[in-house]
Amino acid sequence: MAKDNLEKIKTVSLSMFRKGFLGIFHGSISTKLEEGHFLINKKEAIFDNLTDDSFITLYHKKDYRWNEASIDAQIHSLLYQNLPNAKYIAYTTPPFTTSYTLSHDKILPKDYFGYKLLGSLNVYDPKDYDTWYERADVEINRYFKEHSGKIMVIKGYGVYVYHRDLRILSKLVAILENSCKILHFNSLLEGSMQNQDLFDL
Repeated sequence: MAKDNLEKIKTVSLSMFRKGFLGIFHGSISTKLEEGHFLINKKEAIFDNLTDDSFITLYHKKDYRWNEASIDAQIHSLLYQNLPNAKYIAYTTPPFTTSYTLSHDKILPKDYFGYKLLGSLNVYDPKDYDTWYERADVEINRYFKEHSGKIMVIKGYGVYVYHRDLRILSKLVAILENSCKILHFNSLLEGSMQNQDLFDL
């Protein structure tokens, strides 16, 4: 893998960590290498301080190296095998987006950039959290096969996104999070105005 590509992943990872999209030991980011290989963060990776040693190269067929890899490696592997246009994949937990999914089954951005670049997004309900990681790889893969978009928003869990361009991938997550933040504050303002009207004589 080209050194400059790895440096791009480190830079984007740090940016997403600072914005709260990736947590300490929480989340994952990867890139497709030559056929049959992909690079993903290790399970102990700290996303604001990634080094070359924070990543591991995996074959899609499991071997001993998978023991060091992110818990999300199986999901990334299946997506790379089934999504020809996936060059980069990230699993993120942007707080406003994740929070918004707890009480909404659809995200309808009201801001310009969210409306133009994201459109309407359905929220996927994983239902039983206790068994989610046993089902996640199959259900996430099926979702992307059945939907044309590059983003999957999962209720109470976070966001999976893929793209051929790492910069655009990070931009999509940022726009989604900003749209959900705007929706959140807009609902607070609307609620405040309605409460104020109750006391107007």
